[in-house]
Amino acid sequence: MNLRIPHDALVVVCDARKAMFLRNDGDASLPSLKVEQVREAAANPATAEQGADRPGRIQNAVAPTSATEGTDWHELAENQFARDTIAALKLGYRADARRGVVLVAPPRMLAMLRRHLDEELRSSVLAEVDKDLTKHPIHEIERLLMGA
Repeated sequence: MNLRIPHDALVVVCDARKAMFLRNDGDASLPSLKVEQVREAAANPATAEQGADRPGRIQNAVAPTSATEGTDWHELAENQFARDTIAALKLGYRADARRGVVLVAPPRMLAMLRRHLDEELRSSVLAEVDKDLTKHPIHEIERLLMGA
């Protein structure tokens, strides 16, 4: 598959901690991605510092006591960051009436992003690339996306 990113299309490259909003200044055959915005998630300390130290217990009337699953604070933070990223994308997309969106994220984060897309934004998604490219320089992201 040879990914073609139209002129002025948005490319959102993100993971659970960082989101980069890039705009294609070039054309579909030779993209030139420019950074429009970078967002980073708030600090996420260790689970022991965030909540209860032990999962709760449930006393059953007829069966033995059972444990409940503890809250995964990191997963909640990642989900909130995905929600915030899509909210920022909606603002930018609707304000400038861009021509399409490409989502680039690791598979787990891509699933979280998909969950928060509304119908209008979902219909404008040109492609989804399941790679973690947030630590790559922009020219490397361009090269890797053209080969995707």
